[in-house]
Formats: sequence, structure tokens, C-alpha cells
Amino acid sequence: MILISFVLMYLAIVKKFEPLLLLPIAFGMLLTNLPGAGMYNAELFADGHVHWEMFGGKGNITPGLLDYLYLGVKLGIYPCLIFIGVGAMTDFGPLIANPKSLLLGAAAQLGIFLTFFGTRILFGFTPFEAASTGIIGGADGPTAIFVTSKLAPELLGPIAVAAYSYMALVPVIQPPIMKLLTTKKERMIEMKQLREVSKTEKIIFPIVVTAFVSLLLPSAAALIGSLMLGNLLRECGVAERLSKTVQNELMNIVTVFLGISVGATATADIFLTMKTIQIIIMGVVAFGFGTAGGVLLAKIMNLFLKNKINPLIGSAGVSAVPMAARVSQVVGQKENPRNFLLMHAMGPNVAGVIGSAIAAGAFLTLFMR
Repeated sequence: MILISFVLMYLAIVKKFEPLLLLPIAFGMLLTNLPGAGMYNAELFADGHVHWEMFGGKGNITPGLLDYLYLGVKLGIYPCLIFIGVGAMTDFGPLIANPKSLLLGAAAQLGIFLTFFGTRILFGFTPFEAASTGIIGGADGPTAIFVTSKLAPELLGPIAVAAYSYMALVPVIQPPIMKLLTTKKERMIEMKQLREVSKTEKIIFPIVVTAFVSLLLPSAAALIGSLMLGNLLRECGVAERLSKTVQNELMNIVTVFLGISVGATATADIFLTMKTIQIIIMGVVAFGFGTAGGVLLAKIMNLFLKNKINPLIGSAGVSAVPMAARVSQVVGQKENPRNFLLMHAMGPNVAGVIGSAIAAGAFLTLFMR
């Protein structure tokens, strides 16, 4: 496990694979596997529950540093704080200007549900394990961590490593799928410039989405509410100091704590198993089907639309913001130098964040222990 942590550090530092989170994860993995250090004790979180009495001094275990930091993951604090920062850094304008983007973001969640059924049928995963593995297809690390910490905390290390590794590989994984499912003519489609969105619309949107989604699916309220709070801080114009804080200082602090805590769960008895290999395999399958779902729905929508959609923006329906949108732009411009798809792709990209949070809420509603 110590050697694996070295490999992950190499990937983060030298290859720049999601270094802001993969590096803390790798270092947390190193710390938890140091013999005799006692920094993380899985017994404190056995059976998916926090054994508070052991933190109070009962038993023969002395809680270590990583045990205390891991409480932020186990209680669902860190992922929600990350979502506040993501919301503050995200412009929902392209989504508001083109509401059809919501459909593309929803279609890209296909990978989540196909992987859920695939792991159940092929590998015999429990519903909790299958839901946690499937959520990798949303390409949203905090959401994957949030769901896994609730449903299958014993798999947190492998799932987090898989999720963030594949997020870093979006520019490698997506283009072949996008080209396979589209023709050159479709990739050359030019889209009209989006309308300008008013400040009032941008303020009302996060409030309405929070209320609607929370009433429809209360289990998604924590993630959606955090995301929309961050965006409201950004758009309201009266909380600039708070917006900057959650985008920078808060986001950076929580990222360090989240990464180290997730790495702490990657002990040998959990990580070095066949299940980890199965999770890694199904993770890339989830990513692939998510990408394909968005592209295929865009092609179907073009059968009924007067103003055609470039199907490449459908691939941005996975939640890797803004990387997936940039991939759509790059692939589109290679076919047609006059193509500027970035802002169009940001609509499905932002919709994908909302969609993955809703999918997470659905899983939590169905399978919460």
C-alpha cells in the first residue's frame, strides 16, 4: 500500500492527474499504512457507523489524527463544503439561456444507472456497493465520496481513487467515444450565440432549483442546497467577500482535509482485493456510457429541432466542470475552426452536476442504511 501511495504521488506530481486531490489522497494513504503510527483506526467506524463511545475513551483504542479528520467525510460535511465552492465558481448562465441543456445533463447520467445494474449482475455487488460504484459515472468526485461514505464506506478509498483518476483522464476517454458516435458533418455543426441572461434570472435560478429539487427528492437537498448557496453568493452581488472565501480559502482547506481523510481509508485489506479491480473496470464503463448517453440524446433531439445541436456538447453532460466542456470545444474546433462550443457545452456540464446530485439523492433514498 505504501508503494501504491508512491505511484499515486507520482501520477499527481509528474503526470498532473487531478493533483489537488490525488496528492492529498496518496499522502493520506501513506500515513494510514505506516506500521505502528495508529493514525487511522477502522474499528471506530465499523459496520458503517461512528462509534462515538470509543472517541470518548471507552475501549482500548486511542483515536488518531486521521480518525478525527475522517469524521468530516463520514458526517457528509466535506463534500457539501466542496459543493459550495463549486457553486461559487460556476456560471449557470449557459444553462439558463438554453434549458434544453438539462436534458443532455440528465442523459449523461445513463452511465450511473447502467453501471449500477452491471455491477449487480456481473459481479454480484450489494445494492450499496453497486450504487457507490455507479456514481463514478457522474464524473463528480465529491458526490461519489458523499454517496460512498453513506452506503459503502469500506469502499471509499478505491472509489475515490477511481473517480478522480478518470476525471483527470476525461481528455483521453471522451474523444474516441465522441468521434465513434458522430459523423464529421455533425461535428462541424455551428451553433448560434446564446442569449444574454439577466442578473435577476441568475439570482432566482438557484433559489428555485433548491426548493424544487429538495421537495422532490429530500435526500439530494444537502448537495443541491450547498451547490446553489455557493452560486447565489456569486450572483447576488452583495456577498462578494463570502463568494471569494468559499472559492479560495474554504475550498483549499476542505480539499486537503477531504483528500487525506479519503486516503486514510485505503488500507490493504480493502484496497488490495478483486473488488477494487472490478470497481476500476466498471468506473471507466460508467464514464463511457455517461459520455455516450449525452451524445446520443443530442442526436435524437436534432431529429425534431430546427436549430441543430452539435452532438459533441452532449458529452459535457458528465459533471467534470469545466474539463468536459473544454473537450467538446477542442474536438469541435479540430473539425471546424469556426466552431466555438465552449459556452454551449457549459450548459450540459452544469446540468450534469445537478443531475449527478439528483442521482445521488435517489440512491440514498432507496438504499440508505
